Amino acid sequence: MTRGTRISGPLIDQARDTFSSLKVRNYRLYFIGQGISLSGTFMQVIGQSWLVLQITHSGTALGLVIALQYLPLLVLAPFGGVVADRFHKRKILYITQTCSGILALLLAVLVVTGAVKLWMIFVLAGLLGCVNSMDNPTRQSFIHELAGHDELKNAVSLNSTEVNLTRVIGPAIAAVVIATLGIGWCFFLNAASFAAVLVCLLLMRGSEFERVEPLARAKGQLREGLRYVWTTPVLRDVLIMMAIIGTLTYEFGVSLPLLAKFTFHGNASYLAWLTCAMGAGAVVGGLIAASRKSTAPRGLLWAAFAFGIMMLVVAAAPRFSVAVIAMALVGVFSIMFYALGNTVLQLESSQTMRGRVMSLWTVAFLGSTFIGGPVIGWIGGHASPRWAVAVGGLAAFCAGALGLIAMRNYPSREVPEGTVLSPPVASEEDARIP
Repeated sequence: MTRGTRISGPLIDQARDTFSSLKVRNYRLYFIGQGISLSGTFMQVIGQSWLVLQITHSGTALGLVIALQYLPLLVLAPFGGVVADRFHKRKILYITQTCSGILALLLAVLVVTGAVKLWMIFVLAGLLGCVNSMDNPTRQSFIHELAGHDELKNAVSLNSTEVNLTRVIGPAIAAVVIATLGIGWCFFLNAASFAAVLVCLLLMRGSEFERVEPLARAKGQLREGLRYVWTTPVLRDVLIMMAIIGTLTYEFGVSLPLLAKFTFHGNASYLAWLTCAMGAGAVVGGLIAASRKSTAPRGLLWAAFAFGIMMLVVAAAPRFSVAVIAMALVGVFSIMFYALGNTVLQLESSQTMRGRVMSLWTVAFLGSTFIGGPVIGWIGGHASPRWAVAVGGLAAFCAGALGLIAMRNYPSREVPEGTVLSPPVASEEDARIP
């Protein structure tokens, strides 16, 4: 046997292990549909942000649009989780994906006909948030039914990597489309991308789904979950850290368009560069997070501090090229914080409480945008975009300091040898994260 043959064998085996969940037909269809749809979603993220700035030249208005899109998640996401547990998930996704496509198509028509007004964007953003409050919990829990228990970790890891790759692909395509065809075509293409999801859902075999027992009806389940989290220190402290960072640091949908347009005086391609750099860094950070064996809560502190430092570097960047490089590092540390925080919560939660605990994580991460979006937009519009980014960096520092105080007596926790941690399931609503 030649040396090349000896090397290729382990590499082939590793590749098979890395992509093992794709051998499951239903998950493979889901993966294909999501790759197309998420690329369209990130195209719309760029297009919508640029459209609002063209109409208003206001960071506050941009923040309000983002806030309206996430307000329903703050209010309705817990109920969306109940719906996902009580009904057939594929049927729910047929409805939510169709509605999302219709909303994107409507926005596209309004833009290309010149009829679009700011209030229309507000309304459509709010409606999309309502759809996402049902779609997001359903998609999060659908992965288990598709891939099965044995392939769940691999499926989650591949899903997270795919999201971050589409975060690079989508904005890159959007920059070309906006420059050549106009903003409206970003929304047309996003609307078309939902057809791919619907086709893939239709092709799935219902007989191959992993059977999951539905949630039994009972009173006081939400209140019970809140009490459990508040009386479990590590859960409470991690959620508080995410609430702080989720409110002020993860507002990239507001801060990056302002930075690109008003600080560096660029066009949509500048925003695409910043977003792509963050997404590329997040792919690296996700792989690092997936390979780590330690899940000690203290690791969350250092991720928060590094996240904050890189945000401050972006805020102070003297040139656009420096900001792009720094955004790649922001992507690395932000996804490490996100993945480790999610993993700690899942490991520290009891099995009967895990769903309710993770719904509070969703509220802390996504629902907090309703507050943070307008705040960061106002700072960016009235002070400067650099200050909007800097406030996010300082918030990450504050969260890290709070965790350092709260977690100083926490024991170290190690995952058994051979276990590989996977980043959390990501979805279209996670356009905030790199």
